[in-house]
Amino acid sequence: MAFTATLETLETSAKITLSGELDANAAPEFKAKIEEAARQNLQRLVLVMKDLEYMASAGLRVLIFAKQKMGKTVDIYLVGVQDSVKETLEKTGFHHSVILLDEYETDKLESA
Repeated sequence: MAFTATLETLETSAKITLSGELDANAAPEFKAKIEEAARQNLQRLVLVMKDLEYMASAGLRVLIFAKQKMGKTVDIYLVGVQDSVKETLEKTGFHHSVILLDEYETDKLESA
């Protein structure tokens, strides 16, 4: 399945919806969305991953880049992470650096 990344901004939040397979070929597209979001004055970055079927190490590197690029003051939420992707996050310990949610509620995140 082809990879897609769609960026939406909501005041102090950015939401990137990911789908397909995040491999080495797709990682630059994801990184470009992160860089675009980082130009905003954000408090939170929401990555909706329920339709992301696979994430290679290149995708994990972009997540680490996102954490570094956004800085300590921006919370990063990973929403609806599939088990295979969650397993990768847990093996590397990256799940400690982000907030994992089963569902995304715009109102909850905007008022948090």
